[in-house]
Amino acid sequence: MQLFHYRAADHSGKVIEGTMEAEAEGGVIARLHEMGCVPLRIAAPSDSSALPVSFSLSNPFREKVGAMQLLHFTQELTTLSSAGLPLDRSLSVLSSLVEGNEFKRVVASLLEAVRAGKPLSGAMAEYPAIFPRLYINMVGAGETGGVLDTVLKHLCEYQERAIEFKEELKAALVYPVSLAVVSGLSLLVLFVYVIPKFSVIFADVGDALPWMTVFVISFSNMLTQHGWIFLLILVGGVLGATFYVKTPAGRLHWDRVRLRLWVLGVLVREIEVARFARTLAVLLKGGVPLLQALGTVRGIAGNVVVGSAIEQVQARVKEGKGMMGPLSESGVFPPLALHMIGVGEETGRLEEMLADVAKHYDQEVRRSTKRLTSILEPLLILTMGGVVGVVVVSILMAIFSINELPL
Repeated sequence: MQLFHYRAADHSGKVIEGTMEAEAEGGVIARLHEMGCVPLRIAAPSDSSALPVSFSLSNPFREKVGAMQLLHFTQELTTLSSAGLPLDRSLSVLSSLVEGNEFKRVVASLLEAVRAGKPLSGAMAEYPAIFPRLYINMVGAGETGGVLDTVLKHLCEYQERAIEFKEELKAALVYPVSLAVVSGLSLLVLFVYVIPKFSVIFADVGDALPWMTVFVISFSNMLTQHGWIFLLILVGGVLGATFYVKTPAGRLHWDRVRLRLWVLGVLVREIEVARFARTLAVLLKGGVPLLQALGTVRGIAGNVVVGSAIEQVQARVKEGKGMMGPLSESGVFPPLALHMIGVGEETGRLEEMLADVAKHYDQEVRRSTKRLTSILEPLLILTMGGVVGVVVVSILMAIFSINELPL
């Protein structure tokens, strides 16, 4: 027997918490159903991620509603709606269940709007910073078609895959980024603090020093004496590039460059194709019309060039033409994705083929990420080793040259 934590809603909508012994999670669910309760979350004591941690309402770090909070909200709303609770009762339960002062206020506002007769999607549209366009359109389509429960399930799956995908990318990039930071700091310490100690020793040698040693010491002196100038240039360049990229012309230019970069450009293209296919598939499964779905996908595209291509597709589809032709003319989408989308249109299985495209390119992104990290890691190590090697050789050459000087 294991001890499980549970959180459930009773027949009146009140949230109850406690612990229960059972052989498996299914036993807890069955016993809660016998008690007339709707299970919300169940976890073993060792599973710290399944049950939320309580935070003070005044905790400023919980004010921003994150992706995991929104996922938990969607999962709980799906559970309550599938159990047959009315929407206002479900929101009432969630208003006391969600984490964070800000999110509690938002859910309470949604509850008031629904009780006043406003659609849930319309109430969510007032909080675009919390509920993305995809989320709002899906909920709206579910309300219109009377299949909100099914749509919420699709949203849960979409959010879970998106969060998992981001975490995998972050985990893959942690080591090369950490290595780059440590390497940069190590080289900075070497040139700013270590080499100046040797330059004092070699100060009296003058022209007898080898050219490599002179170059290393001069570079070190330049960093030590005028490093603040390089820092200002670097900060100014970063700020200037940031402001330029925020302009429409700058963003377009930068997004074009990103798609053409060696190795990285392939990864960016695969990420955008996977996002396009996954989002469009979820919207179509949720009952959103194709034109409206394309507009939503265009709005959440992470690349302006891809967004422009989707806009052209939307215009051509409005004229009664298929998606494959306009997508191929954009030059952004790979041939395999175009072929699969074309087959989906011909066979009437566009949603399924888009889901397959998303799954395929998710795997391609993982492979491309591994390739990128496999290139970056040895490149960083070799670069740092090469710089340190040059410094060591230059110091040794200086020492040998001193020994060869006549007494």
